[in-house]
Amino acid sequence: MVEKRIDELIKIINKANYEYYTLDNPSITDQEYDRYMQELQRLEEENPSLKREDSPTVRVGGEVIDSFKKVTHEIPMLSLGNVFNESEIIQFDERIKKVVKNPQYVCELKIDGLSVSLLYKNGRLVRAATRGDGITGEDITHNARTIKSIPLTLKQNIDIEVRGEIYMSKDAFNKLNKNGENFANPRNAAAGSVRQLDSKVAASRNLDCFIYHLPDPEDYNIYTHEDALRFMKELGFTTNPNNKKVNDLNEMLDYINYWTENRPNLPYEIDGIVIKVNDLNDQQKLGFTARNPKWATAYKFPAEEVLTKVKDIIFTVGRTGQVTPSADLEPVRVMGSVIRRATLHNEDYVVSKDIRVGDVVSIKKAGDVIPEVVKVIKERRDGSEQKFQMTDVCPICHEPLSRNEQEAAYYCLNPHCDAKWQEKLIHFTSRKAMNIIGFGDRIIEDFYNLGYLKDYADFYDLKDHKTELMELEGFGGKSVDNLLEEIEKSKNNSLERLLFGISIRHIGEKTADILARNFKNIDNLMNASFEDISVIKDIGGIIAKSVIDYFNDEHNVAVINKLKKHQVNMTYLKESFAQETFFTNKIFVLTGSLNNFTRDEAKAKIEALGGICTSSVSKKTDIVIAGVEAGSKLKKAHDLGITIWDESTLINELSKY
Repeated sequence: MVEKRIDELIKIINKANYEYYTLDNPSITDQEYDRYMQELQRLEEENPSLKREDSPTVRVGGEVIDSFKKVTHEIPMLSLGNVFNESEIIQFDERIKKVVKNPQYVCELKIDGLSVSLLYKNGRLVRAATRGDGITGEDITHNARTIKSIPLTLKQNIDIEVRGEIYMSKDAFNKLNKNGENFANPRNAAAGSVRQLDSKVAASRNLDCFIYHLPDPEDYNIYTHEDALRFMKELGFTTNPNNKKVNDLNEMLDYINYWTENRPNLPYEIDGIVIKVNDLNDQQKLGFTARNPKWATAYKFPAEEVLTKVKDIIFTVGRTGQVTPSADLEPVRVMGSVIRRATLHNEDYVVSKDIRVGDVVSIKKAGDVIPEVVKVIKERRDGSEQKFQMTDVCPICHEPLSRNEQEAAYYCLNPHCDAKWQEKLIHFTSRKAMNIIGFGDRIIEDFYNLGYLKDYADFYDLKDHKTELMELEGFGGKSVDNLLEEIEKSKNNSLERLLFGISIRHIGEKTADILARNFKNIDNLMNASFEDISVIKDIGGIIAKSVIDYFNDEHNVAVINKLKKHQVNMTYLKESFAQETFFTNKIFVLTGSLNNFTRDEAKAKIEALGGICTSSVSKKTDIVIAGVEAGSKLKKAHDLGITIWDESTLINELSKY
């Protein structure tokens, strides 16, 4: 009888949650809901052996974990590219129309929260994970179970993964801060809540969740994003009621304009509009870049502008040696954050805007993230303002600065500049680089000044100084062990993280991934010619020269060799985001003239299917595509016994996908 009553109560409570959160149409009162929940809690306390893992009572929290486990996403959680104005939205639509005829879109509110992946087995929640870097996230299942809008049990007993956004409503945020917390904005509060080791804390924060993506729709015979949203809602997930299918660009712009104006009326924060191609077959045709789907983008709302005063203009040294002016501001709140400093980019930027110490300026967050000065309120000047003067020496080592005629930036060229190396070491440990958790800026600065860290390889020697480190103030055996464990784990990172981490000028996260994907290991890249690098799509001459210069520096090569001795991985480990094709990871060389494509068009088609195009034939080349008047490369391919295709063979193979 007790077990039967427990099952009845769970069904009643789950039905009530579904009606309240998913359908927005409750059939019982809050008092009735509380009464059923109290009865269930009492029966479970009296009969602990009958408590089910998917019982709604887990939402009150109580599970405490020691640390967050890593989770590898079987399908990467990609980020979205951004557009910032109507012109860029039109360009996005035009790019889509080059591939898809008469596309329809689904427009969604971009919730300002924390991305989450939810995994269900036989209809029961078994894992929740953060996005992390898109490949690896953290297991937050114990906290996700406390969120009432995340179903513990689905309407069908199926295996499924869905993705969405955990957020905190404006009301919940205001109540939290009134109770003594001091979060800057709801997004920070939500992120801090899901990363609590004690689930009772997360349960007390009243978090919510909207679901917006089904990674494997073909498994459920679903062919549009609109149908995927409907299917997920039928399973019991909460989807945003303000999502809308639009038939053309004008309807899309109407949706954006409406929510730009009505954004303040929502009970939660949004920072933009997500636009997705509706037809899933069209999404497949459009494909992906290295980091983003081509079939979706995020329109970011114009940033809020506020006025403040420039107290001083200071100079900072970055990891590449670039010396950047920054405005030291009177503190002001912008979009939920207190801003004390804003970038001034470079000398030309400051001079063109005539920014002076003492000026009243308008500032905003560029892309809602990085504070920058928009304009000077010159009518507020009183004559006491001081004109800007760019420094000609490094503010740290005081060595003369150098400016390349083709760039606006000044650089400190001193290879031993303390500020430059500290910034490089900080960057090396950062999440998108080697992801060595536990190293804050202050710790690296202290270790640098104490002589334990001078270059990247020194991180892997810290284990030899464990006893000394444990004697430092603020460090004990546990904290040092954790640092050393994170350092050891970083040896297994894929090559693109290392390339991003070692601070090659002009090499950002995406470029590092492109280089790693094309050259496969660091030796191939170090031995590559300028032409080998510059011909790669999205690379070009400036980046190629920067890579060549970096590996021509004996000090840099010596550090790479030390990293090798420490067995730091130097190869590309990631799999392609796209589906596996015949072209995947094969190396192609194009030679001669083609009739149906330009060389660049053929190269783009091959790379879109996972192939790698290089400019020179070697033993590692898989296929040479020979057009009209193919020359020495064709002869070398014959000599090495490499497979040779003519243009018709290429067209035939491409037509299979």
